[in-house]
Amino acid sequence: MIHPEKKRLRRSMMFLNCQKPGLIKDPYIYKPDSMILDLEDAVAENQKDAARFSLFHALREIDYHGVERVVRINGLDTNFWKEDIMAAVAGGCDAIRIPKTERPEDVRLVEEVIEQAETRFDRPIGSVLIMAALESARGIMKALDICESSERLLGVALSGGDYTKDLQTHITGTGVELMGARQNMLIAARAAKVQCFDTVYTNLDDMEGFRKDVETIHLMGFDGKSIINPRQIQIVHDIFTPSEKDIIFAEKVVKEIDDKKEKGIGVFTVDGKMIDIAFYDGAKRTISLAKASGVYKGDL
Repeated sequence: MIHPEKKRLRRSMMFLNCQKPGLIKDPYIYKPDSMILDLEDAVAENQKDAARFSLFHALREIDYHGVERVVRINGLDTNFWKEDIMAAVAGGCDAIRIPKTERPEDVRLVEEVIEQAETRFDRPIGSVLIMAALESARGIMKALDICESSERLLGVALSGGDYTKDLQTHITGTGVELMGARQNMLIAARAAKVQCFDTVYTNLDDMEGFRKDVETIHLMGFDGKSIINPRQIQIVHDIFTPSEKDIIFAEKVVKEIDDKKEKGIGVFTVDGKMIDIAFYDGAKRTISLAKASGVYKGDL
């Protein structure tokens, strides 16, 4: 059984440090679409066991009110990751995020341990999904293979800090250094029909720069963005939620194509724009996204 929410709305994915129980007790109040409960970089090495303990009890005892619970495990080159998966699956997480994914075998190895955990803790086989974080030049070059590695894979996410370090450059704020990686992984994700998420924007003093960054990745076609602070959520949601103008146009396109198809008309205009059947899927996606975002009030 594959999780029915593989394609769910994931505009915002907020990182939370499991080493600090106060951070993971009520993040649902900010209404991110997903939260990434972090056992990796944010947790000091001598606090891994304590963070895992906090994670398990948070997953078991806290009602997150429908916010997706993704757990970022430690790297596959550490001694922690298998225990991380066991605790996360036992606690009831929705997905596992693999850091530093460089090959499809990484995904399949994690999938094997997840299935062992599902069996051990009486969870339906296939119920825990996987995200793969691409953090290196090799990971970006293997993006399509990674995207096609498992039926559990809901999508891939860029980790810009490690990627630019591997590229021997740094985050500039312009996005130039990330453009190749963003484009390559997005194309791979679309070819494999999985979702694609952008990296965090760490300068919380530059909200205008953050907005421009989100607008850029939205125009590129990303599904959402990883974030580090609740202040960033509303900007992401505003940009990734269809506007009333977008929704009205999409409704017109769908209705006109349905009508013209029955009459044998292939090309026509809507609001002065030439439209044909190629616009249909995009219009339907806009309406589906508007429904998932809670802003659609139409009848399609």
